[in-house]
Amino acid sequence: MIKLSEYSTEPDEDLSKEKAEELRLKELEKIEELQIRLFAGKKKSLLIILQGVDASGKDGTVKKLFSALNPLGCTCKAWKAPTQDELSRDFLWRIHKELPGKGWIQIFNRSHYEDILVPFVYESLSKDRLKERLEFIDSFEEFVSKENHTHILKFFLHISEEEQIKRIEERLSNPEKNWKFDPSDLEAHKNFKKYLNAYEWIFSHSKDRFPWVIVPSDKKWYRDYLIAKSVRKELEDMDLKYPKLEVQPGEI
Repeated sequence: MIKLSEYSTEPDEDLSKEKAEELRLKELEKIEELQIRLFAGKKKSLLIILQGVDASGKDGTVKKLFSALNPLGCTCKAWKAPTQDELSRDFLWRIHKELPGKGWIQIFNRSHYEDILVPFVYESLSKDRLKERLEFIDSFEEFVSKENHTHILKFFLHISEEEQIKRIEERLSNPEKNWKFDPSDLEAHKNFKKYLNAYEWIFSHSKDRFPWVIVPSDKKWYRDYLIAKSVRKELEDMDLKYPKLEVQPGEI
């Protein structure tokens, strides 16, 4: 059983903020070029899943990491509570429609894992039922990987309880961040440990085909660098190539 208490939420002591920012910008330059190859080739796609407790930095990660990407080949979907229409269908129905097409990068701010996390925390479904849902998710991810050549990266933004309190208080005290505050933030903080337990259960029961990356996220600059590095590596591992011309120069 994975224990998140054994994973640090702080940066590696050997890396300074200035050095991390320098490295992050270099990673973004490489990601920018690799995205062009992905979009041009239209053979594969990339799904990036961002999960974490409230105030863990999912929105900030989207803003910082993907500012370098061309919006013609990259979209972001922020998942909210399902509508009545969505609740009348299977829980993966709404997810399937938002998967990336070939050549595209799709970012999920929250994801289908919310349909395990929330019932786990509020005990609205049994553990057996949740395990069955997790098995459906494992099969679903395997299916889209093989059928549409979709690579999947799953990041858990790991912050401490103290850092969550600090960020929620900042939303209340800073007028420029008041808009970020939602009364549910307080409820989420009250259930902080329950959510960590839910994530531990998911990590421990998921298949290893698409492993979770636990990202220390108390310091935003360290989080941003690590995720940029992982995305760049995944794109490089996809062995992306530009399509070959069917017409050669001089034949026009």
